[in-house]
Amino acid sequence: MLKNFGELLKAVASEPARKIAVAAANDKTLVAALKQAIDEDVAIPVLVGDKKMISGFASELGWSLADGQIVDSPNEISAAREATRLVREGRCEILMKGQIHTDDFLRAVLDKEAGLRTGAAMSHVFILELPAQERLLFVTDGAMNIAPDLVRKSEIILNAVSLANAFGFEKPTVAVVAAVELVNPAMPATLDAAALAKMSDRGQFPNCIVDGPFGFDNAVSVAAARQKKISSPVAGKADILLAPNIEAGNMLVKCFSHLCGGTTAGVLVGASVPVVLTSRADNAEAKFLSIAAAALMVNMSRSGNLKVGKVHY
Repeated sequence: MLKNFGELLKAVASEPARKIAVAAANDKTLVAALKQAIDEDVAIPVLVGDKKMISGFASELGWSLADGQIVDSPNEISAAREATRLVREGRCEILMKGQIHTDDFLRAVLDKEAGLRTGAAMSHVFILELPAQERLLFVTDGAMNIAPDLVRKSEIILNAVSLANAFGFEKPTVAVVAAVELVNPAMPATLDAAALAKMSDRGQFPNCIVDGPFGFDNAVSVAAARQKKISSPVAGKADILLAPNIEAGNMLVKCFSHLCGGTTAGVLVGASVPVVLTSRADNAEAKFLSIAAAALMVNMSRSGNLKVGKVHY
């Protein structure tokens, strides 16, 4: 089980560098992350976007781009389509969002004819490094599914579990979080949490333990769970946090990153290939680590060990 991002980088260092298509790569922070990915033999990028701007950023960083490493594209929308096409045709193994709005990027990914759909639900997973606890924490979904219903939440859980499996978590614990840890009919998130917990009790989720509702504190703190007399194998020990909606998940992670200085990564799960979906405001480290997480997913897929389960109905 990987306990930090250093161990992630060691895990991907032993595998071949993976080819990654980057949509709208005209951003200096992103170019710096991609240069690091090359320097550390994690990925080989194809940068799609404004060729003049990308070349300028690369030159500032002392990076001499080889022929074919830049695909000139007149605007962000066409860059997203072109990068997606490179992946769809098998010329790249990973897709990455660059200096483009998430909704515009996802239109290319979700396109029924030219996108990366598989028939499975797609969802985003943030990965947080917790040095004080010497472990990683997965948070989903704070970037794609806006207000998931019970069925979509069950699919989001399975996507997150598959990613946790790739990081070596054999049977991750999943905390369905809400504002409170008691079922309250006036709070739909607690009703969904209770249903998901009972589904887990009945064996409907493979390779994980799901429980809830939990408040954020008693999902991640054993002391808080003990104080509130919550008895559960998940209480205070969650590997995965399932947020009630996109706002909660997104703000949780951005508070961790921007207020607490926490280190994060983020990937989209459920497409035909791993998709690196980071914020344009993320620093180069977060973008580089997200590329490494996607490379790990490719390695696991190729070894046959990365599988998304199914809810048993």
